[in-house]
Amino acid sequence: METWNAFNSAIQRRSPSALTLHHVVQRRAFAFCAQQDIAGSNPDAGSAQEQDDPSLSSFVSTLVPTLIVAVIFVSLFLLLRRKFKRNYEPRTFLGSLRPQERSPALPQGLLNWFGSFAKVPDSFVLNHQSLDGFLLLRYLKVASATCLVGCCITWPVLFPINITGGAGQKQLNLLTFGNVLDKNRYYAHVFIAWIFLGFVFYMVARESIYYVNLRQAYLLSPLYSSRMSSRTVLFTSVPKEYLDEGLLRRMFGKALKNIWIANDCEEIEKCVEERDKVAMKLEAAETKLIKLANMHRIKSMKKGGQSNEPLGNADEANGESGSMAAKWVPTKKRPTHRLKPLIGKKVDTINWCRSELERLIPKIDALQATHRAGNGKLIPSVFVEFYHQSEAQAAFQSLTHHQALHMSPRFIGVNPEEVIWKNLKITWASRVVRNIMTISFVILLIVFWSIPVGFVGILSNIKSLIELAPFLSFLNKVPPTIFGLIQGLLPSILLAVLMALLPIILRLMAKIGGAPSLSAVELRTQNFYFGFQVVQVFLITTLTSAASASVTSILCKPMDAPNLLATNIPKASNFYISYFVLQGLTISSGALLGIAGLILFRLLGKFLDTTPRKMYKRWSTLSALGWGTVFPVYTNLTVIAITYSIIAPLVLGFAAIGLYLVYLAYRYNLLFVFNSNVDTKGLVYPRALQQTTTGAYLAIVCLIGLFGIQAAPGPIVLMVIFLVFVVLFHMSLNTALEPLLKFLPKSLEAEEQSLLAAEDGVLAPNSSGTEKGSHVASNGMSSTDSPRKDLGPAPHKKPNLITKFLRPDIYTDYHTLRRLVPRGFADIVYDPVTERDAYYHPSISSQTPLLWIPRDSMGVSRQECHHSGRVIPISDEGAGFDEKGKLTWDTETARPPIWQEKIYY
Repeated sequence: METWNAFNSAIQRRSPSALTLHHVVQRRAFAFCAQQDIAGSNPDAGSAQEQDDPSLSSFVSTLVPTLIVAVIFVSLFLLLRRKFKRNYEPRTFLGSLRPQERSPALPQGLLNWFGSFAKVPDSFVLNHQSLDGFLLLRYLKVASATCLVGCCITWPVLFPINITGGAGQKQLNLLTFGNVLDKNRYYAHVFIAWIFLGFVFYMVARESIYYVNLRQAYLLSPLYSSRMSSRTVLFTSVPKEYLDEGLLRRMFGKALKNIWIANDCEEIEKCVEERDKVAMKLEAAETKLIKLANMHRIKSMKKGGQSNEPLGNADEANGESGSMAAKWVPTKKRPTHRLKPLIGKKVDTINWCRSELERLIPKIDALQATHRAGNGKLIPSVFVEFYHQSEAQAAFQSLTHHQALHMSPRFIGVNPEEVIWKNLKITWASRVVRNIMTISFVILLIVFWSIPVGFVGILSNIKSLIELAPFLSFLNKVPPTIFGLIQGLLPSILLAVLMALLPIILRLMAKIGGAPSLSAVELRTQNFYFGFQVVQVFLITTLTSAASASVTSILCKPMDAPNLLATNIPKASNFYISYFVLQGLTISSGALLGIAGLILFRLLGKFLDTTPRKMYKRWSTLSALGWGTVFPVYTNLTVIAITYSIIAPLVLGFAAIGLYLVYLAYRYNLLFVFNSNVDTKGLVYPRALQQTTTGAYLAIVCLIGLFGIQAAPGPIVLMVIFLVFVVLFHMSLNTALEPLLKFLPKSLEAEEQSLLAAEDGVLAPNSSGTEKGSHVASNGMSSTDSPRKDLGPAPHKKPNLITKFLRPDIYTDYHTLRRLVPRGFADIVYDPVTERDAYYHPSISSQTPLLWIPRDSMGVSRQECHHSGRVIPISDEGAGFDEKGKLTWDTETARPPIWQEKIYY
């Protein structure tokens, strides 16, 4: 029951979470230990277990309920998606999205949408959402395909070898390495490991080449190269003497366009936060007043009074503040609040907010002007914008300062909306200390995470705890209902809270470590979370499972320890077979259904959305994925499959199916539901590929260990030779690819310009000038919003499948992949104010918010707009009341007064 509750909590968060995996792992480990305790008290238990292996029955007992739950979830999804389009297909119609960002609408039948869904290519995510989302889908596909190929390589050879191994294993354990007694048979495992693990490293190299070419095509395309962020470099840890615009301009020369030296904005930030808080308070109070007036009007109508009041004329709107509302709402019922909780003076909210805004807005305007003039306190970070992308790349790739760690690290392509402004204050010395402290903390967290989780696990078996600790016997007097809640519900709640805190803690450590942007935080979190997944979810579980299954027998017969461990380590794979079934069926179907998200959207919206602004934000805000915690979950699954590929090849089959089902779930959600709030430019993908090699290394080390336990010197030597080869290959690959993952090559800049000009029917310019009709590539030419022109024939003849697979350097090269990148997607043009304020602290560029209140038929909103508008911008357009007095707004156009067009920085 606890395991189900843990997995159900993951399902409710829409995106499958690996946090609950640790819960299931721990529970399974406790179950193993309990079984062995029983076995230890019964001398015949060990032999009985050997004769009646429960592996197949355990698998069936997992598969059947999981399959039933998955069928129920998918059936509910098929039924609900037609009724609740906002929750299941928001990307097809939301007005907050540009037309080019929307996905094609699917047929509304029960099953007739499958064909249309299948026809939408994965590249649609790349063209209309994000590079990160596209690469997540590609990783899941590649991981599933790798496991499938692994089945084709391992099963025909290793299954017969293992089945006829003679160790007497039964059911699923018959298929594992533990069933082999003849040491000469281990050579089959060695050479199959060479083939499959070599294939894994080839896939990593192939996909790395693919990513490099795709990254270059994406970053050099007009869609990206014309953006301000593509030609802006962030320098951190800048010495005080270089916080001077004149000196920086001399350093970078005429290539430099704009400079933003970061300021300490603590004072103005507090003022802006206070202003916005008061403004939202005023908006809520105005809305409440209008709703009260409208409610009294409806009551008057029901009592037979005047059915409707005419809309107030201009004279009435200009009358005394609140006079229109006073016709319906007594003064004592107007919105009020206390200046201090409980004991503060009670004031009229609307009048108080207006007076506060009259004080704050001029003060903020003066402070903003001061900071724009460069008179604020400077901090050691500088944003430098260049005229051309190529010049920004040159500055990014060069050594800027002669002293170590000064004006470093550097970042390019930083979106202003992703900057963590507090971290720009960090000096180089502080950054070093922060990195050491946060990394040390995460390592300790990973190592000792089992302690709090183990405590929660103990709570789930209180009776055994009472036997070990008699002083807790008072718990036996607790009523059975309460006792059941303590033992059943409480551990699940505590574990859910504990696991929900983990991503928050890891992201906090990334921020404390000095990451200057949200994308940098996600990349660091990806490393942290993957380490947690591998150590806690995989390694500790595997070792605990194998040890708990062997400890009793080892204590009885210490000399048999090597054989027992060699037999029981492969048996631990049975748990992961069940886990892949759970991931592939329950978690993926739960991600599609998203029942908790649907319920919360409806319930929270009904009770909490008391203003048009709150209603609009809930309607227009899409769910987003945290790349730093999504990728490691499935990277770890791939690592598990690769690690067990030789020891227990059956895992590969279930991994291939499970990962593909997860791919389908994410494919639907990324195409029709999710949005992307953080853009890492796809850098999460090569990290995931590098982390995947952990599975190959673990497989090699595990095989060496098992061969050592069985005293098989020949296989050990061969695997050690293979390990050395793999390490050298991996090092060479990383050395070759590392610069290409960071920088853009100059060889492609001029070529991209020529290709764009040729596609537009224009001769490529010979100088830095721009000819009419051309696009910006790397040299700053202007972007147009024209439809995509004919790209002409493919750069290569269509290859066969094998040729394309073996030669990624030719058939997935830059010229081929640039055809995937969107062109004419958006008109990248910045107005003068946007260009001026782009990389200022948000409090410096923050404008006074526009208030949005509902319009009524009595003229109350009109009068409130007139009087509040003297202090702050306010509008009552696009929102009103229905005949029952319910607050409504125009969801069809989704362009309310507070709507702002997205800026592609």
